[in-house]
Amino acid sequence: MVGVLGGRRRRRRQKPAAMVDAALEYAALGWPVCRGAHPDREGPRACTCDRLGCPAPGVHPTSAAWAMEAGTDPDAIRRWWSSAPEANIILPTGRVFDVFDVPAGAGVMAMAQMDRAGLHPGPVAALDAQRYLFFVATRSPVDEEEWWSCRLDCFPETVEDTAGLRWHCRDSYVPAPPSLLPSGRTVDWIRSPFTTEGPVQLPDPIAVLSILVDVCGTPSGS
Repeated sequence: MVGVLGGRRRRRRQKPAAMVDAALEYAALGWPVCRGAHPDREGPRACTCDRLGCPAPGVHPTSAAWAMEAGTDPDAIRRWWSSAPEANIILPTGRVFDVFDVPAGAGVMAMAQMDRAGLHPGPVAALDAQRYLFFVATRSPVDEEEWWSCRLDCFPETVEDTAGLRWHCRDSYVPAPPSLLPSGRTVDWIRSPFTTEGPVQLPDPIAVLSILVDVCGTPSGS
């Protein structure tokens, strides 16, 4: 499956794919989606939400009930984006996949290490050339106690050995390509989840995490 977000054709497009088309492609993968706020390019605020001084303009859900709203129903998705065609796309984590969120420098180093080790990194997205998002298979409730606390998702600065590493799992979310950022750039795929052979397999989270921990613990990766 190679659609509006896949392969070389995506990189040659002069304009971002329509948000609804992208949202439908994610839903076809079985990835739940929900509507996100987007940068306010005409108003006085940085974000279209009603929060003064929004700390994350354009990269959060529009609804406080996003966790219940998110889904894969095509009719619902078309209805949502027909009423708000510029809405960004938000992907809930901890359902189909988790996401390791690292500084771009660490992400580049990690991908190079994975390539040398013969480990496929799976889908990887970039936010403003500042952060890399590594999509991995989600953990299961059975081994939940063996994982780091979700606290890592909220307070990465308290984890001294893994500077800048954020782990998006249950009750968290990430913006998806081609969502628009306040800089005017879009969230982009470095490694797309779409290929001509079908969706990319999500990698083992422990294998990816071990490499990310290593590179985030080095000065050049933080």
